[in-house]
Amino acid sequence: MRNVTIALFALLISYSASAQYDPGFRFGIKAGANLSNINGSNDLTLAPGGNAFNFKDNSNRSLGFAGGVFFRFGKTFYIQPELLLSQKGGKFNVYKDGLTNSEGKVDVRFSNLDVPVLFGFRVAKFFRVNVGPMASLRLSSNGKLGDSFDDFTGDNSDVTFKNRLAYGYQAGVGFDFGRMSLDVRYEGNFTEIVKVNFNNATTASQFGKKGNLFQATLGFAIF
Repeated sequence: MRNVTIALFALLISYSASAQYDPGFRFGIKAGANLSNINGSNDLTLAPGGNAFNFKDNSNRSLGFAGGVFFRFGKTFYIQPELLLSQKGGKFNVYKDGLTNSEGKVDVRFSNLDVPVLFGFRVAKFFRVNVGPMASLRLSSNGKLGDSFDDFTGDNSDVTFKNRLAYGYQAGVGFDFGRMSLDVRYEGNFTEIVKVNFNNATTASQFGKKGNLFQATLGFAIF
């Protein structure tokens, strides 16, 4: 009984100290998940060698990891830059000769380094809103989009993928509970994250896609 009382007392002290935590500068770590998609107003239609195939958007979202560090300067009004490793992607339906099947799906995945800079306002002690620009550098991809082009057009299709660096924005809300924080955001792109240069300018202009995602993360302020 004595040990239980001591443990409860220590937990109460820890909670009280955390509840009083409200500095003008925070540095911490955060981790969570992305639900991302790739889409655009134009689909790609090609007919190499008389065999037509199309790439069309798929509404299903891809689940990926997001995590890194954050800095927060200020209280009521604040600036919060972050460095995040972020897994993003999307899915496409592949139509070959006008037919589809269960294998006609392309699941595209990217690993990115994201640098959002958020400008926020704390409405109450525990609740805040924020919005700001973001730069996203593509570090790697699973290569499935390029492989799909090669499957349908041959190894000499001369497909290249541009825009390793994309620009966008994030906007959302956050909740602070002492050192702990919860953030829920929407991310959109100003620039295309997938742009195909396929043999001629006409096709290149037909296939450009932007990304978007919903993100939820839990953070912990180290100091």
